[in-house]
Amino acid sequence: MKRLMKGNDAIVHGALMGGATHFFGYPITPASEIAHAAALYFTKAGRVFLQAESEVAAANMLLGAGGSGVRTMTASSSPGIALMSEALSYLAGSEVPSVIVDVQRAGPGLGNIWPEQSDYNMVVKGGGNGNYKNIVLAPNSAQEMADCGYLAFELADKYRMTVMIMADAYIGQMMEPVQFPNVVKKTERNDWAIYADKKSRNNLISSIYMNGPLMSAHNVKLQKKYKLIEKEITDYEEFFVDDAEYLLVAYGISSRICLTAARILRKQGVKIGLLRPKTLFPFPTVRLSELSDKVKKMMVVELSNGMMAVDVDLAVKGRVPVLKYNWYGGIVPSVTDVIESIKKDI
Repeated sequence: MKRLMKGNDAIVHGALMGGATHFFGYPITPASEIAHAAALYFTKAGRVFLQAESEVAAANMLLGAGGSGVRTMTASSSPGIALMSEALSYLAGSEVPSVIVDVQRAGPGLGNIWPEQSDYNMVVKGGGNGNYKNIVLAPNSAQEMADCGYLAFELADKYRMTVMIMADAYIGQMMEPVQFPNVVKKTERNDWAIYADKKSRNNLISSIYMNGPLMSAHNVKLQKKYKLIEKEITDYEEFFVDDAEYLLVAYGISSRICLTAARILRKQGVKIGLLRPKTLFPFPTVRLSELSDKVKKMMVVELSNGMMAVDVDLAVKGRVPVLKYNWYGGIVPSVTDVIESIKKDI
């Protein structure tokens, strides 16, 4: 059975179905409904909800609770995610699984509450200190918000790392039909976690190594894990790429606008396709490299100054021009705006 609901509500239901046990949060627009829904549904499901005193506190609660083997999550928006950066680095260094939702708003600074995609560098590249990465999922619908919530804990536990779900204000706030799976996932006992019992007594969770060789070895181990993830879970969606002469690249709300634009341009005789990254880390570098030998131009549409376009450029290695189409400050282009911008370059 499908239910009509906001993306922000859908992700809470998906997370509960995916085995989430603890939510620590601090509300901020346009992500506030996630904390509101968690306060209601986590407690109704017999799980734990706690409103933290700040975003900093919420992120550190993930580290403490996650180390005890429970499935923890939080949600925030751009300024709040920035405040969590130190804890994100500690989570990565300690290899403690967690799930964090970022419903992006316009910046820099406090900005405004309208949609933007300018958290790309902060989230995808790692906002805190050190040589770390997080898995980053990029939903573009309320259904995918639910799906990402359901999948995220499985990925977090499998790879012992944080999974970031990076949406934007449109995806969080829009209402759409959502269908949920029938199976509720359960939390398994982790052999690395600390359960305050005899079996886990010798487990140690830490990100500090007090000499260079040990710290280096830990970093090498993490980098090997990130390479493995690139091979195993890179995900993307393609439209009209078989005969495409031009390729749009976009994620989140931008990808939905671009898909409609591509359909209209196709009817007008323009051979244009779309690649939508569903994971931003790992990024579909290999596929973009393959397509760069087939198209004349790649066109990256973002609600930012072109942060993802840099990764597209790196993927194609100069074999094809990478054009940037950027909007800022919470202004979201219409389909007509995108079509008119593209027609100037074809």
